[in-house]
Amino acid sequence: MADRIAVVGAGFSGAVVARELALAGHRVDVFESRSHVAGNCHTQRDPETGVLVHKYGPHIFHTSNQRVWDYVQQFDTFMPFTNRVKAITGGAVYSLPINLLTINAFYKKTLSPAQAEQFVREVADTSIDVPQTFEEQALKFVGRDLYEAFFKGYTTKQWGVSPQELPASILRRLPVRFNYDDNYYASTYQGIPRHGYTHIVERMLDHPGITLHLNSPFAAQQAADFAHVFYSGPLDQWFGGSMGELGYRTLDFVEERHPGDFQGNAVINYCDTSVDWTRISEHKHFAPWESHASTLIYREYSRACGAGDIPYYPIRLVQDKAALARYVEAVNATPLNVTFMGRLGTYRYIDMHVTIAEALDLAATFLAATQCGKPLPKFSVDPLAA
Repeated sequence: MADRIAVVGAGFSGAVVARELALAGHRVDVFESRSHVAGNCHTQRDPETGVLVHKYGPHIFHTSNQRVWDYVQQFDTFMPFTNRVKAITGGAVYSLPINLLTINAFYKKTLSPAQAEQFVREVADTSIDVPQTFEEQALKFVGRDLYEAFFKGYTTKQWGVSPQELPASILRRLPVRFNYDDNYYASTYQGIPRHGYTHIVERMLDHPGITLHLNSPFAAQQAADFAHVFYSGPLDQWFGGSMGELGYRTLDFVEERHPGDFQGNAVINYCDTSVDWTRISEHKHFAPWESHASTLIYREYSRACGAGDIPYYPIRLVQDKAALARYVEAVNATPLNVTFMGRLGTYRYIDMHVTIAEALDLAATFLAATQCGKPLPKFSVDPLAA
């Protein structure tokens, strides 16, 4: 069995690596601790409503990477879908990301693009030179009114700490547009697979060189049975948490079924702290090409991740980064036949398209290294560089 490859985790990272290595002639065992594949992208039909449900929260595929887009098209038809998020704050509904409609509606103005850009510059806090925190970045970005309306409360609920304690880098992902474009993403390609993400991963793993083991956690001691292990589980879990736990936020979802249409949109954020949930997702709107008489919604709540919870978002505060550095040092200092990859293995929040691109690169690196006898990197991407 020593010539076999083990892949731990049947999400996109594991599925892509497993398929690419199997196509190259390797025998691959995929170990998944859950009862299904696709990780947090798992989709399934709700037996009561018939709606295709994103079981662990909404996932919209978007990318500007032609290679990744062409790759996923092999496994399902991606239906056009534009993510148009709404936000409720102060008793009113607005469009996200912040755009010209949001600005005009919030301030009760009729500004042109140039006027709105000048207006936001005037309300922004220009006294902040180099923002260090989320709050400073937002104040420098859009000023106090928009920050408090759309970011402060939502962020406090999502991360469980004051925006004054979060790094500025978290907010740099969020755009402000001075036109009426309310497409949440600026990616070239955007869509949702007709048959769901689980269908895609199942097709990826459907190869005679791949053996899938569901309900099968993988222990570090099992690495000795394989020529190499690709590990996409939590980095600290591999070491039994011996150098400190890495902090995550987890999510709780409260399901509700209703007749007809509940909110008229796929995702609505709730920005006020007076509302406990962060957002409501209405899953039938993720598949507008389907028709359903009833509907299913998720009220989403964020909290600290405890033992037995599903980790979603790495917190990466000071103490987390210190523990991460210790684990990276331990990995690099030992002759492990293991490569850590993916969101959990590298302790980074990454989108699906980034996960797939990194897995494709990692598989290619492995195949090239085995031909010339070079060692494989211990990480798909340096976790400390993120």
